[in-house]
Amino acid sequence: MARQRLFGLIFALICGLLAFGPVNAGTDGVTAKQAQEAEFELGKRLFTKTAVPACALCHTLRDAASEGAVGPVLDEIKPDADRVSKALRNGLGNMPAFKTLGEAEIKALARYVSQASGGAGPSGN
Repeated sequence: MARQRLFGLIFALICGLLAFGPVNAGTDGVTAKQAQEAEFELGKRLFTKTAVPACALCHTLRDAASEGAVGPVLDEIKPDADRVSKALRNGLGNMPAFKTLGEAEIKALARYVSQASGGAGPSGN
């Protein structure tokens, strides 16, 4: 009986994979790697241009070719994504909170800064 149940579960799993395709494919055929690359580019665009004020005005980050003189040099402190997200949501020292950014933008910006500076990614991801 247990053997038949196991066989049934394996058969159902195989049928599901055949019917729905690989697990790592996102919507519209976008792979997880492509989604991460797009998120990185969005984060870089937010950092250099579209966040108000742009992060690059205050922070130095080699990957962004920014030389801000007010905030810390991100290449030196290598913040992790969770630390960046918290600073974006709440502000930190002279840095304002970025209340106009949505969750997806905060996530993209946090991942960009942490990855570009050599910090750790977000916990749980």
